[in-house]
Amino acid sequence: MKKVTVIISILIFFACSNQKRENSNSEKMNDFIKGSYGYDLQFLQKYIEPIELVNGNGRVLISGEYQGRVMTTSSNGNIGASYGWINHGLFDSGEFNEQFNPIGGEERLWLGPEGGQFSVYFKKGDEQIFANWVVPKEIDTVPFDLVEKTDEYAKFEKEFLLVNASGINLNIGINRNVKILSQIEIENEFHMNIDPSLEFVAYQSENILKNTGLIDWNEKDGLLSIWMLCMFNPSEDGIVFIPFKKGEEKELGKIVTDDYFGKVPSDRLIAKDGIVFFKTDGKLRSKIGIPPQRALPYCGSYDAKGQVLTILWYSQPDELSKYVNSVWGNQDDPLSGDVVNSYNDGPGDDGTVLGPFYEIESSSPAAMLKAGQEIKHTQRIFHISGDENQLNIITEKLFNLSVNEIKNIF
Repeated sequence: MKKVTVIISILIFFACSNQKRENSNSEKMNDFIKGSYGYDLQFLQKYIEPIELVNGNGRVLISGEYQGRVMTTSSNGNIGASYGWINHGLFDSGEFNEQFNPIGGEERLWLGPEGGQFSVYFKKGDEQIFANWVVPKEIDTVPFDLVEKTDEYAKFEKEFLLVNASGINLNIGINRNVKILSQIEIENEFHMNIDPSLEFVAYQSENILKNTGLIDWNEKDGLLSIWMLCMFNPSEDGIVFIPFKKGEEKELGKIVTDDYFGKVPSDRLIAKDGIVFFKTDGKLRSKIGIPPQRALPYCGSYDAKGQVLTILWYSQPDELSKYVNSVWGNQDDPLSGDVVNSYNDGPGDDGTVLGPFYEIESSSPAAMLKAGQEIKHTQRIFHISGDENQLNIITEKLFNLSVNEIKNIF
């Protein structure tokens, strides 16, 4: 069965009207140029009460109204580039929908799986097609409670009940803690110094999923996972790079899932010397995934035009684990999903485009939690921009990969 994910649904349903509204937005807002952090901050202040984390010139903008979602970030204050993709047109329209509201945001928390008998996006007995697909309001429009806030971190929590496609009640508790990272913390993470000429912003989100009910979550009745989706602005020269464990397919299986929306063309996807390279230019709807046997905890992207290096780290269990499968429809193996994904936006079947944007995603293992237990999934996002020679030192150190190799891979 062809893998169907939320993005294709979004494109078909929302793209046309939102594109028109996006074009009608003013290109400036109080002298901040569109595309800057200051522009997006002032824009979002019309619709939410932004929570801003600050460290040096780094900024992290969060919305409690949208589940503690990181809306966007900057490495140079208000005048810096806004790294997160925001659907300005949808906000301006005021037309929020019972099915799903793709407002965007640099990092949001969802729950897997999207499809199959354990899905919380379909009712029991409903055919798993777009007309019946509904994102639970608790991870779409319901606010999370802000329980603690300083200049450098914010903590949120929420409890709610969802019913999966097998008719099983799942009592859920979520804690989400977002913290902006200092230069010292970044350097400790990378085990190297950052050149003072570089601009940077980084943050960590700690995401905790709890089984607050009396029934255990298991492979028979249903279970969930923490699913983190990061939406960034694309670039003509944008490339995602994902390291993988090298080894024979007969031992580790396939390297990459490349057929979510039809097979990705070879001029857009290359697996070479332990790294998968994937074009993220916002011009072709496509998606890839790395299975657990191959997954490593670091990946990233590079925008040669803006000279911006983005790095994503996620917490990986010490032992090989099972991951939920998000394919729509009844599944033979609901625990055969990928760990790391990347999505490139592009025209849908009718030619319309929602963004464009690109995504990097990470997931926790399947949460087979007994009553009262919890699972934690931590993710860190780093944006570093500046001189390519200095950025090259970082990519060589972390990935044994040069900036030129990334730029010239296709």
